[in-house]
Amino acid sequence: MPRTDTTTLDLTADVVIVGGGPAGTWAALAATAAGADVVLLDKGYCGASGPTASGGTGVWYVAPEPDAREKAMASREGLGGYLADRRWMARVLDQTYENMNRLATEARYPFPIVDGQPFKRGVQGPEYMRRMRAWVKRSGARVLDHSPVLELLVDPSGAVAGVAGYRRQHDTGYRVRAGAVVLASGGCAFLSKALGCDVDTGDGALYAAEAGAELSGMEFSNSYAIAPAFTSVTKTAYYNFATFFHADGTPLAGAASQGGRSVIAGELLRNGTVLCQIDQADPEQQRQMREGQPNFFLTFDRLGINPFTDKFPVTLLLEGTVRGTGGIRVVTDDCATTVPGLYAAGDAATRELICGGFTGGGSHNSAWAMSSGTWAGQGAARFATGLGPARHRRRLAATGGAGLRPTRAVRRGNAERYTGWSDAEQVLREQVHPYDKNYLRHGERLTPALAELDAAWRQLRAETAATGAAAVRIRQTAAMVAHARWMYTSALARTESRGMARRQDHPRLDPAQRHRISVGGLDSLWTRPEPEPAEAGQRLTAVAS
Repeated sequence: MPRTDTTTLDLTADVVIVGGGPAGTWAALAATAAGADVVLLDKGYCGASGPTASGGTGVWYVAPEPDAREKAMASREGLGGYLADRRWMARVLDQTYENMNRLATEARYPFPIVDGQPFKRGVQGPEYMRRMRAWVKRSGARVLDHSPVLELLVDPSGAVAGVAGYRRQHDTGYRVRAGAVVLASGGCAFLSKALGCDVDTGDGALYAAEAGAELSGMEFSNSYAIAPAFTSVTKTAYYNFATFFHADGTPLAGAASQGGRSVIAGELLRNGTVLCQIDQADPEQQRQMREGQPNFFLTFDRLGINPFTDKFPVTLLLEGTVRGTGGIRVVTDDCATTVPGLYAAGDAATRELICGGFTGGGSHNSAWAMSSGTWAGQGAARFATGLGPARHRRRLAATGGAGLRPTRAVRRGNAERYTGWSDAEQVLREQVHPYDKNYLRHGERLTPALAELDAAWRQLRAETAATGAAAVRIRQTAAMVAHARWMYTSALARTESRGMARRQDHPRLDPAQRHRISVGGLDSLWTRPEPEPAEAGQRLTAVAS
């Protein structure tokens, strides 16, 4: 295994947090509260980049009342193909309730007053993340903005012992020795242009896999969100109040936000146009929509379109694992992965535990981010403390492959000169974005698409190498290609239709396949079924005890 290169900035920390979104900031707060010295690294600016900071989101905030909690857990079990785990759902509801109350009292988030009470079932993203950044800095954590991680570092036993990356504003490398690392680097939206999602290129999952971690639920990552054709704003919940039409204005039978999105995809493929009108919201609901998500209406207002009375064109934007459920597999209650010293949280980690095989939408996803972030931060701090003073004296080895250390001899330098990344991004656009390959899935289309992605991976692995800013772009591209290959490999392994994983050649639910599917590997991929949810929950409890 190659040794690390000399870097300009060399730091030590108990815990490194990769990513400065909701999951990363809650992880940093939890780790510092446990007494850990924390460094938080963001590829952009902590508090301003990512989908949450760009808009608003609902929150799965439910008061601890038995009937309300039961209704909340039961509402999506069927949609998720009964792959969720009630024990994890209850844990997330408890942790989210606690965190949202802390957000009000400790970060003084200005929740609106509804019926005399603070309304905590949603947050405005810019204000939420602005306060989270300030809170994290008050906690004592060090924040390095514009500092993307390029790879994980491991000790001779294979335990994760730090990270290496690049500081954009200084044009230098850096290294952080650490007792443990939390990957809260977001999901993968494949550069689809969905609002705030183009920073979500799945980097953390690539780094985790290079260190030997597993993923789960990747077949449930084909989430496409409805958006007006003239903006990148995706707010799918509002389309539950919509009617959809052909281009000539006649109703499009079967089209709907839930249970009818495939009809929209089919019409877009056939004729290129679907019109929409949010005509089923009454005046009070319209008022609540405008107050809840004002950014949704900005472009409408500027164009003079009233979405409640006028028809407007819509499209579907791929949100991948940002809104889908797949991600790094966690194996303990504190969100440890299968690699010692490595923890995962938020969109980087699989959400199957609370969503099963279906998107949780914004509310479940935001609850998962703050809950898993809290647990991962606590777990990482415990792991680092347990190592004692030796945690910073371990011999380090780098794990990065594609884009950093090619299997063939090539000169390092500007990525443009060595091919690979731009060709691979074109392959992603052709094989992952189209509705008829990724959304309306069929084995006869998935198999050749996966072959094209495998070829792109081989080229990235063998022939691309760069340093500095070029390495950041190549590593992002490699991460997206890796995601697509895990996604299609898992989709081919699930020969039924369950949750979001719909197969035109296997349209029925198969009771024998009520299990999660793990996937892993880089050059050669593998899949295997996990135990049924009930068994998995019992095992996770045993591991954590």
